[in-house]
Amino acid sequence: MKRFNEFLDQVSNYLAHRKGLLPFVGILLIVLNLIFQLIPGLGWLTTSNLFLHLGVILSIVGIMLAWAL
Repeated sequence: MKRFNEFLDQVSNYLAHRKGLLPFVGILLIVLNLIFQLIPGLGWLTTSNLFLHLGVILSIVGIMLAWAL
């Protein structure tokens, strides 16, 4: 448990100085999903919109963390 707490402290300190990093990565995932939609034949990756959903969730979490930090 101590190792996990130290990991969370390091991540928190890292993200405290880079508040826009998670929303930016989320936006990149959303753009990546758009690019994948234009490429035919990728199968379930395009039909499930996986990167779109991950990007939206990561952006919302990033905004909430930036607000809290």
